[in-house]
Order: sequence, then C-alpha cells, then structure tokens
Amino acid sequence: MFTNEERQKQRTGKYGTSREQYLQELVTEFQKTPNEESKEQIVAHLANFAYDPYNYNFFRKLNVLDLFLDCITESNEKLVEFGAAGICNCCADPANAAVIVKNGGISLMISCLSSPVQNTVLSAIAALYYLCIPSTKAGLFHSTFLSIMSFMFGNHHQFSSRGFLSLLVGSLQL
Repeated sequence: MFTNEERQKQRTGKYGTSREQYLQELVTEFQKTPNEESKEQIVAHLANFAYDPYNYNFFRKLNVLDLFLDCITESNEKLVEFGAAGICNCCADPANAAVIVKNGGISLMISCLSSPVQNTVLSAIAALYYLCIPSTKAGLFHSTFLSIMSFMFGNHHQFSSRGFLSLLVGSLQL
C-alpha cells in the first residue's frame, strides 16, 4: 500500500523511527556487513520499499538508487536480482529515471537481460521499457541490446512473456 506523511506518522508513533532514518539504517548496515546473506536481505528489503513514491526522495538523498546499480555489477546473482528489482520498482518516476540514466543504469539493465535468473531478466525488461525516452533511445538501440532481444525472441531462451517483449520493442520504434 502506498503511504503518505499522515499515514506514516500514525504508523510510526510519537517515538518511532522515521522512514528516512530506517532507510538510512538499512543502507548503513548494507555498507558495514561483510555477510553476503545479510546484504541480500537488505537489498531485497530496500527493493520492496522502492515501489512506494513516498520513499523516492529518501532514496535519492540516501543514494539507494546507486546502491541498486552497484548490486547489478556484483557476481552474487541474488544481489543482481534484487538490485534490478529495486531499479525496476522505482524507475517509472522521472526524477529516479534521470538518476538511473545519468549513472549508467541503461547499460547495466541491458547486461541483466542475459542473466540466468528469470526475475532479473523480467526486471530489466520492465525497467528498460520505462527508461526508453527520446534521450535514451540511442543506448537502447545498441547492438548488444538488440542481439540479446533477438536471441530472446528466437525461441532459444526460456521466456514466457513474449507479449511484454513485443511492447518493449514497439516502444523503441517511437
């Protein structure tokens, strides 16, 4: 459920932790912990917060979008999966999309298309759909992206959402 300031105050109570403080604690814990499983859980938790517009200003202020993008570069497939999900969940917001594009998110999401993890691929497709705006089209027509999409359409990839892929490719032809 989406939240707002009033609802957040009711949920937090007089002495509770604010959403911004809670998100900051998650980011700090992610940065400090050497435990990969803990990092996975933290990024998954942050990705779940990424769907709610109430959190978007906090995400930009706390550099959570950069944390998601950094996770995509990791060798740990769970961190990649949850990082891609976080980007996917919040990239429809224009301000978030601008940060993601500015920080190399398009090429990182394109790299997720070749992941062996179907959730990562789905997150990448959805994110690229929302990131496809006139100023980013050139990056999406990059030969690597087109090769991966062609491979996915060619029945060589076990992918069940071909209709969504059609929407994405259709949006590229704007």
